[in-house]
Order: sequence, then structure tokens, then C-alpha cells
Amino acid sequence: MNWIQFGRLIHSIYSHNGKLPDLDWIQSLGLLAVKLGQVHALRSDFLEPAKCEHLSKLFRNNHSMGAEDFLQLVESTAVPDFVSNFESIEPKSLASASVGQVHIGTLKDGNKVVIKAVKKDVRKNFKRDVSSVRSLFKFISLFYPKLKRVGNPEAILNDIEEYTLSELDLKKEVEGVKVLSSIKEEDKNKYDFSKVDFAKVYEPLCNQNVMVSDFIPGPSLDELIEQGNLEYNTLLELFKVHGYYMFCKGVFHGDLHPGNVLVDEAQSRFYFIDTGYIGRVNSKIRKGLFYFFKALTENDFNEAANSLSEMAEVPLTGDAMKKFQLDLIELYKDFPGKSVSEISLTRQMMETIKLGVQTGMSFHQGIFAIVRSLMYLDGMVLRCNPDAVLMEDIKPFIDDFDRFL
Repeated sequence: MNWIQFGRLIHSIYSHNGKLPDLDWIQSLGLLAVKLGQVHALRSDFLEPAKCEHLSKLFRNNHSMGAEDFLQLVESTAVPDFVSNFESIEPKSLASASVGQVHIGTLKDGNKVVIKAVKKDVRKNFKRDVSSVRSLFKFISLFYPKLKRVGNPEAILNDIEEYTLSELDLKKEVEGVKVLSSIKEEDKNKYDFSKVDFAKVYEPLCNQNVMVSDFIPGPSLDELIEQGNLEYNTLLELFKVHGYYMFCKGVFHGDLHPGNVLVDEAQSRFYFIDTGYIGRVNSKIRKGLFYFFKALTENDFNEAANSLSEMAEVPLTGDAMKKFQLDLIELYKDFPGKSVSEISLTRQMMETIKLGVQTGMSFHQGIFAIVRSLMYLDGMVLRCNPDAVLMEDIKPFIDDFDRFL
């Protein structure tokens, strides 16, 4: 993806000409373009709902390779004698994502599994595109230095690069299952993890390019949203579990978009998949963000300002801090009691970070993993229950997390 193609991509997403972005064209540009499309799929706080719904198809409806190509791929990149472990491998793909492709297989012991393989050349092409776009940002910043201070697109690009490269190494996905499962096991007696689970991984059959795990038949949250069948309480239960990982442990699924959560038929159990990128934030960031959100649920905007400042790499003091407090109070004056369709939490968060940067704050890049997780939640709520007052609804969970910090 060159600079001109990147410009066309951004224009197709943000334009108000009534045309929907061409998903086939976006996929033809490569993985970075798909990732940018996926991020914007949940930004119905400033994009038209129809455009967001259209872009959300990038979570699951990507180009599929043929059956013979898939078998050739696994035979050439999997562990030795990989195919000999299977009674059968279904020729039709179960899913084709931006990173790889998934097929159902049956092991010789009768267990039904999924086989995930990373597409060829995807790593090399992704790195090339990231380098090209990063060069563009650096070039623009020479003439518009505010670009780096407001929004910092290069830091956002770095975040996308980090979690995508992790997803492209399936050994990291195997490790991610172990990390999240171990937290669940260690803390199961002090917190309710009954609603989250992980598919069994067949580690001897896994390497960087191919992964095998038990087949989970349930739909993804994205599929349920598209069908209009996702219950709002299901999203609140997701926050209850994912929030514990984020705020209480600082170790969490770093890309928990609606395509990466499967649920059972009763929507009573979550299965986290695509665990290649494990977000890790230090105590300063996770506690600062937690107490920021706790203050928001209590409409205490002075305390919210203090928490955000304490989370910054260099906290504000004196007149700068007083100005930030006044500006934050002004920003949130209409926030209490508003539904997500009236005032989006995502937009407020982005405006808050922008305000902090303009006042002189700087934040460690680790903040983006949690902000992205909250953006995904906010985006799902917007699609599922736009009349929800999210901050009021998550307050009981926030109050409960407080006892673990």
C-alpha cells in the first residue's frame, strides 16, 4: 500500500458521498488496510452506522484460498507429518481472516478441531506497508508538527503493528491461551471466571505458521450483532471478565474485537480466540485508567483529571493542572446520564487524551491496548443497544474491581 492508496483508503472511510467502501479493494491493499478498516468498523460515534456495519464484514468475510492451496500451505509450513494426524480435513474454510484461514478437521482419535494457518507473505507485506505509512506520517509532521501532538497517529500505527505481528506468530497465540488460562486458574477462588473459557490447544501440532485447537461451534459476537440477536447483558458480562484482566491484572487479550469472542447458544459462556497479542500494562497505567473510569462513573471530574495526570509519564502541576481540570469539566459537563448514542465513550476518551496532550501530558504506548479494548466494547454497545447508559451500567463492576487493586 503506497501513500496514494493510503490516502484513497482514508478518504473512502471518512467521505460523506453516500458510497460504502469497496471491501474487495481494501483487502487487495493488504493486511494493514484491513486492520484500519476493522478499527473504524466500531467508530459509529462519528461514522454513519451503515458504513460501520459494512466495514464490520472485514472481521470475518475476507478472501479465501482454495482447498488445494490450503493443504499445500499446511503441508509446507506445519510440523513434519502434520496431515498424517488427521482422519480428514474439510476442503471448505470455516473462516478466512485478514491474518490466516481456518478449516475444520477430525483427528484420528475422533476429536473435531480447527486448523488455522497464516497466509504466505503476509508478514513481509504487512511490515512493508507499515513502513510506508510511517514514512508518510513523518513526512507530514515536518510541515504539520501538531499532527504528532494531537492524536499521535504514529503511536497508533505502532500499536497496530505490535498486536498484528503478534497475531502472525501462532506460537504466541498458543502462549496467549496459556497466560490467560493461568490467570483464570490462579484467581478462580477470588473472582468469578465461570463464564470465560479457552479452546484446548494441541501444542505438538502447532508452530509459528499453523495451530490446532478444539472446535467451538458457537457464533461470534460480531455474527450475533449482525443478526440482531446479541443481548446487551452479554456485553456487560464480557466487561466483567475482560475488565478484571485489564484493570486488576494488567494482562489481557489485547485485541478483543467482536470477531474474537465466541459464545455458546445461551450466551452464557465466552470463548476468547486469536490470543496472539496479550496486552500488558504497568501498574501506573492500569490503576490510573481504572480510577479515571471510577471517577467518571461517580461524575467526579476533578478526580478524573487527577487520575489521568497521575497516569501520564510526567504529571501536570500548578496552572497547567488547574487548566486541565477546568477543561475536563467543560468536556464532560453533558456526559452524566447520556446514552452511548448521545455521547460516545470512545469519542470522549479520544477527546480526553487529546486534551491531555495539548495541555502537556504524554502517555506510554501501553495505554492504547486498554483504550482499544474499551473502544471495542463501546462500539459493540452502540450496535447492540444504542440507548444504553454504559457508564451507569458498568459501575457495579468498577466498584467490585476496586477491592482487587
